[in-house]
Amino acid sequence: MRKTAVVTAGTGGIGLETALGLASAGYAVTVVGRSADRGVRAVERIDATGPAHPARFIAADLASLAQVRALAERIAAEHAASGEPLAVLVNNIGAMFPERRLLDGVEASFVVNHLSPYLLTELLLPTLTAGAPSRIVNVTSAAVGVAKRTFEAAEPPGGYYGFHWYGRAKLANLAYTLDLAARLDGTGVSVLAADPGGAATDMTDGTLTDPRIVSPALRLLWPLVRRKFERSTSGPASVAARPSVVAATDEGPAGRTGVVIGADARPATAFRAATDPRVAAAVRRLSELHAPLESP
Repeated sequence: MRKTAVVTAGTGGIGLETALGLASAGYAVTVVGRSADRGVRAVERIDATGPAHPARFIAADLASLAQVRALAERIAAEHAASGEPLAVLVNNIGAMFPERRLLDGVEASFVVNHLSPYLLTELLLPTLTAGAPSRIVNVTSAAVGVAKRTFEAAEPPGGYYGFHWYGRAKLANLAYTLDLAARLDGTGVSVLAADPGGAATDMTDGTLTDPRIVSPALRLLWPLVRRKFERSTSGPASVAARPSVVAATDEGPAGRTGVVIGADARPATAFRAATDPRVAAAVRRLSELHAPLESP
C-alpha cells in the first residue's frame, strides 16, 4: 500500500524541495499551495524525477482558516475512502509581513505561521493516528530567538515589527510542536520540528531588505543586520529542505518524538522558551480561542 505525504506551501522554494525529497524516498506526495499554475509546475518537476508514485496538487490558501478546514476535510475523507495511510504531514507554510495586517481579525503572522498549521494538524490527527506510524514535521526558524515570549493575546502590545512578530509566531508553533509530541507519545505519531536555517525563497526575497521589519534599536544597525540576513538566506532551497526531509524520512528519529532537527540536519537543542510549559499552555489557549476545532 502506498504511503502518502502532504507538504503545505509545497509549490516552490523549501516546500518543493521537501516534496522532491519525499517523492525520492518513495512517498506519494501531495503539494498544497495557492497558485494553480505553480502547482502544475511543481507536479511536473516532481514527476520528471521518475518517482514511484505521481505527485498531485491541491489548491488552498492556508492564510484562510476556512480553507484550512476544507483542506483537512478533503484529505481526511480521501484517506478514509482509500484506506491508504497518511504517513507524513509537513507544515512548511510561513510568511513574514513588513506591515501589520489582519486576517479574520487576527494578526496575519500569527495566523499563517501558527494557527494555520496548528488547525490543519489537529483536524488531521485522527487520520494520522489511523495511519500510524506517521510523522508530523513543523518547520521552525531561528527567528524564535528574537521573539517576545508573552502570549496573553494573539498580538503583543507595542509597535509592529515583522521579523520579531514572525519569530513570535514561530515560537508559538514550536512550543505547540513540543507540547503535541508529549501529548501524542505512545500513539505512533511522531512530532518533530525542522529548522531550515535559511535560503533564498519567495518569503525572504525582498522582505528582509525592508528595515521596517526590525525594531528601532536594530534599525540603527541596519547595514550590519541586512548583511546578516543576506548571508543567512543565500543558500539553495535544496539544502534548507534537508532538515525537513530527514525529520520526515530518516530512520534515526524513528520512534522518537519531540525532536528538533537543526539546520545541519541533525538533532538540535530546542530553544528554551519553547520548552516552558507556561508558554505551551498560553499558546494552547490562544489556539483554541482563535482556531477552534469545531467550525464557528
